[in-house]
Amino acid sequence: MSYGMKTFYNGTSFQRGEIPVPDNDTFFQGILDAITAGWRVCSYFGVPDSGGATLYCVMSARAGSGTLGIVATSVGRTFPSLAASCPQLHLFEREIAEQCLVRPEGHPWFKPVRFQKPLCEGKGFWHDSDGGGLIPGVMDYYRVEGDEVHEVAVGPVHAGIIEPGHFRFQCHGEEVFHLEISLGFQHRGIERALIGGPTPRTMHQMETIAGDTTAGHGQAYCMNMESLAGIFSSPRAETVRGIALELERLANHTGDLGAIAGDVGYLPTSSFCGRIRGDFLNMSALLCGSRFGRGLLRPGGVAYDCDTAIMEEMQKRLLSAREELTQAVELLWNTPSVMARLEITGTVKETDAREIGLVGPAARGCGLNRDVRRDHPFGIFRMSQIPVITSSNGDVYARTMVRWLEVQRSLDFLDEQVCHLPRGGCRTEMKPLVSDRCAVALTEGWRGEICHVALTDDRGRFERYKVVDPSFHNWSGLGLALRNQQISDFPLCNKSFNLSYCGFDL
Repeated sequence: MSYGMKTFYNGTSFQRGEIPVPDNDTFFQGILDAITAGWRVCSYFGVPDSGGATLYCVMSARAGSGTLGIVATSVGRTFPSLAASCPQLHLFEREIAEQCLVRPEGHPWFKPVRFQKPLCEGKGFWHDSDGGGLIPGVMDYYRVEGDEVHEVAVGPVHAGIIEPGHFRFQCHGEEVFHLEISLGFQHRGIERALIGGPTPRTMHQMETIAGDTTAGHGQAYCMNMESLAGIFSSPRAETVRGIALELERLANHTGDLGAIAGDVGYLPTSSFCGRIRGDFLNMSALLCGSRFGRGLLRPGGVAYDCDTAIMEEMQKRLLSAREELTQAVELLWNTPSVMARLEITGTVKETDAREIGLVGPAARGCGLNRDVRRDHPFGIFRMSQIPVITSSNGDVYARTMVRWLEVQRSLDFLDEQVCHLPRGGCRTEMKPLVSDRCAVALTEGWRGEICHVALTDDRGRFERYKVVDPSFHNWSGLGLALRNQQISDFPLCNKSFNLSYCGFDL
């Protein structure tokens, strides 16, 4: 069933007039019915207008169908909150209120998300009487009452070179009853800056949405641009994009494996993985000159071709990296003291993970079998599938093991692709974007599902460009992982999710 939505496939565009716009009751009940039937919200956002806003909801069907759906409705200054029944919507609704100045009535946890300036003119719900702006982190926090309950505040300034984020723990002794996470300290106004685009700067903005996810966000943007322009990138370009995406996954998963080892004081794996991560970053530099893959992906294809010498060199480096990484990580699994710290630490139940909409390795570590590369294939993944790995424990061990198994699958994928790079060109000339259209692109970044939605106006410019980084779905999961844990387990749990501050603070 489509539940009143327009259904489509990943990486396609269509006329905005094809999006159903039912009345409010039908819209909100349709979302509830779809979620009950196993659909999941990928993106939920608003476009402000003079009387309120138009809300758009993009949803993903159950794995196996490859179907996405979109539906919209017009609301006034208020709309009914569904967060109490569908927790995966709670951040989306707060974000809509912050950006569009329309209030989700009955929201159980109504407070700022990014402390940002609205997309439209007007004073936000949390501004003072003089219209002054919000100060990030200054708001009411949840408190557990009791004579023996104490509060621990961490951040936003942290020890070391790290982005700002505030963590408020409610504790009884060493046990954490509740963790509240407050972000928004480095809100950059990315979505606001994209309105009226694309411009020559837009691709560079996409590459820095989350600095460690250049290929993931770059791929989604290129897919939207190509579908809006009515062009296709070549098989050779799609293969190079897939190589870049998996190199990005390898570098970050390897770094996380080492960091998790470091958080339990196991330095051999920590040291080795730190170096091997650099080897994967250098492979990205081999492709385009940037260790983070910047400048490689461009609408229409890729900016740099790969000759035989580059592919042969990459084969050698991949073989060496696989051998060294296998030795380093196997030390973890063979060390009982490490396993004692990883197992039954920071557990998130599968039912909770499904309710809050976890994605990526965090979701797969809870037994949720979801991966955009298989469920909504794009680019090279339409032809070459990567097996999806899951674990049912939901603890730090599961999230660590999923990363390691994904590393092996990505290495297998790269071994195949660098040996069989298609012939042909690597860049298709771009055309002007078509007016009054909607394009939706999903990719599987190394943290999980990335969703980009583009709405063009009557001039073919972006009226709204909505970005959902996987961290937006997953920060709530970290809060759940700390419940009933020792507060000393926070660094380890935090690293096992390794979420992005800047990917959240768009």
